[in-house]
Amino acid sequence: MSGELDFIELLRAAPLHPGARGLEDDAAVLAIGGETLVLTHDMLVEGVHTAEGQDPADVAWKLVATNLSDLAAKGAQPLGVLVGFMLGEGDEHFVRGLREALESFHTPLLGGDTVSGGPPRSYGLTAIGRATHVPVPARSGAQAGDALYVTGTLGAALAGYEAFQAGDREAAQPYLRPTPQLAAGQALAPVVTAMMDVSDGLLLDAWRMASASGVTFEIDPTSVPIALPDARRAEALRWGDDYQLLFTAPDGADLPFPAVRIGTAMPLFEGAQLKLEGELIRNPDGLGYSHES
Repeated sequence: MSGELDFIELLRAAPLHPGARGLEDDAAVLAIGGETLVLTHDMLVEGVHTAEGQDPADVAWKLVATNLSDLAAKGAQPLGVLVGFMLGEGDEHFVRGLREALESFHTPLLGGDTVSGGPPRSYGLTAIGRATHVPVPARSGAQAGDALYVTGTLGAALAGYEAFQAGDREAAQPYLRPTPQLAAGQALAPVVTAMMDVSDGLLLDAWRMASASGVTFEIDPTSVPIALPDARRAEALRWGDDYQLLFTAPDGADLPFPAVRIGTAMPLFEGAQLKLEGELIRNPDGLGYSHES
């Protein structure tokens, strides 16, 4: 076994609920009575997803934000979270950041579990949301001819990380305390054909969406709004942690939320998921952050 993709393939042999969407999406969708729930779980590992010297309050905020970002990509309204916490130093700071995030995003705590262990410490959170539109958007719905869009700017988290390393906490906020695009996701859900959040880098996440949808995305990198000098555009498109929304919609659709068109979905061409400046890309190596080893 070499990494995440192999492990997920093994999990597909387990009994899967239809709402698991074949483990090809970032959240599960579960219809119960007249409601449709959206459930997601994400983890942070000390030293992998956090920087040395990072305040546990900021770690807690990011843990909440990353999970709510998955709900945003489904157009879901958060209902509550369950927290898995590894006890250690700075627990009071973690709880403060958790409270601040939950209050900011109007999301209550439902419960969770605590364990002892580490270092490194790991933190998990399950977020539960209510779909505001059905069918709930998936990664796999892009159709040839659709336009490809992104909300916000890319590379802001990278700039924030560098500011954090330089000791400028105020400028580091996009990295330390990202904002899930909940309002954008709920507004866009009725219009999009596919949607996901940008967590591991725009190019890698675009590759994943194209792969799930069976199309090729032709992307104009120069059209992507970035928060860094143009000379660092390639970094901005690969860094991740921005938690903007990447989505497709029919060409010419009237969008209910501001976004920038960065490309077009085409019929799958020669097994390539992306086409960048004339170059066909058939595998995700080097496109962004991956859990593969």
